[in-house]
Amino acid sequence: MAEKRNYSKKPSTPIPIPANEFGKLPPQAPELEEAVLGAIMIEKDAYSLISELLKPECFYKVAHQKIFESIMHLAMHQEPVDMHTVTEQLRKSGTIDDVGGPYYITLLTAKVSSAAHLEYHARIIVQKFLARELIRITTEIQTKAFDDKSDVDDLMQEAEGLLFEVSQRNLKKDVTQINPVIDEAISRMQAAANKQGASGVATGFHSLDKITSGWQRSDLIIIAARPAMGKTAFILSMAKNMGVDYNQPVAIFSLEMSNVQLVNRLIMNVCELEGEKVKNGQLDAEEWAKLDRDIKNLIDAPIFVDDTPSLSVFELRSKARRLVKEHKVQCLIIDYLQLMNASGMGFGSREQEVSIISRSLKGLAKELDIPIIALSQLNRGVEGRSGLEGKRPQLSDLRESGAIEQDADMVCFIHRPEYYHLTEDAQGNSLLGIAEIIIAKHRNGATGDVQLKFKGAYAKFMNKDDNDKDDNQFSNGYQVISSKMNDGGDNFYGDPAMLPQQDSSPFSGGSKDEVPF
Repeated sequence: MAEKRNYSKKPSTPIPIPANEFGKLPPQAPELEEAVLGAIMIEKDAYSLISELLKPECFYKVAHQKIFESIMHLAMHQEPVDMHTVTEQLRKSGTIDDVGGPYYITLLTAKVSSAAHLEYHARIIVQKFLARELIRITTEIQTKAFDDKSDVDDLMQEAEGLLFEVSQRNLKKDVTQINPVIDEAISRMQAAANKQGASGVATGFHSLDKITSGWQRSDLIIIAARPAMGKTAFILSMAKNMGVDYNQPVAIFSLEMSNVQLVNRLIMNVCELEGEKVKNGQLDAEEWAKLDRDIKNLIDAPIFVDDTPSLSVFELRSKARRLVKEHKVQCLIIDYLQLMNASGMGFGSREQEVSIISRSLKGLAKELDIPIIALSQLNRGVEGRSGLEGKRPQLSDLRESGAIEQDADMVCFIHRPEYYHLTEDAQGNSLLGIAEIIIAKHRNGATGDVQLKFKGAYAKFMNKDDNDKDDNQFSNGYQVISSKMNDGGDNFYGDPAMLPQQDSSPFSGGSKDEVPF
């Protein structure tokens, strides 16, 4: 007969239960919180050491948050911080009983003897706080991800924004003694001397580089213009000069065009082929040969393109860090600023969002120590003004101008008077085929105007003294002695069909073979 088992009998030895088997505690360091608060109240200048590191929300215990708020209040009013003043401030705010009364304040000061390791302890408290913030954010996102009603794209943008906010809180730099900074300044001066004055990233436009000494490290440069002025053509011509002529790695973030469209523009620029022919492939034998010959200049060039639509500042930051680390990129170009977003963050207006974006771009330029160039749109104020001077852009024409103008180290405008049928300047000089780069703001240098040649058919900006193949010969072999396209003359020898046809549109950019920008 089988033995009858007694299921009611308890085991003689209890089964050990591992710690934290049924739950997890949030990251915290209450003992260090007590030590930091106590040290601040016994050391006269202790608060100044950690004032930039700690905020009330960094403390885990609510009582410690309220004590630190009282300490902050006293420090802001330049009053002494000690056991008695903090107790009195807590009484005034009506929170003395919430923190455990005067006895608890006395205990805090009794637990420490000095502020020797105050800053180190404060950094640990901050790390615990950031860990709790990450847990909170990921829990919120996880909860929403299980909800079928949540839009995944919106959820991803929200997650990006929240993580971006956390990462921004942790961007703190220590104070640096001046000696290493002097060494860095001297080395940059020596490098500039070796590069004949261009201490920054040279654009290839000599007259512009003469004023700016190249785009400087950690600068935010805004290049703005009305539609059809050639913003994209300008930055692509510049990127070609940087990447192909000077072998300087450059990255272009195109929010408006696809990678293929952007590269087509580069092909037009480098190979000097008309945009329509590049698009439809209707090239003759000579043009195909020209393409095969000149395209070699672009192959293996250190030019990196990214066509992520509606790029967020969080995405840009992570991609830019990787580009600088892996490919030694020396300049970032964004086309264009108003198409970016600060996803996941709440704003009362688009102007506030643009303010966050421009401030983030400036912070990123400083963090990576490279120039960041962002294109920007102008409002319609230019169109309402008349005359040669009236059509010149002004800082007040910047769309969402307040924040952009404030954050930018340099603001440049692209202006082509020919677009408005202004063909001569005040001295009677021809403005046909001329583009002006107006440096309206320059935080670390001079302002001024620079004139470049603009070839709309090839979406190309050139130095005024650069040799222009079309000055001597069209691609089909017809000889040009002089033409309105080049120097304002009237004589043309060759096929009349090759003459650029004038558009009757009131806002024509000149010839019909120009590419809209």
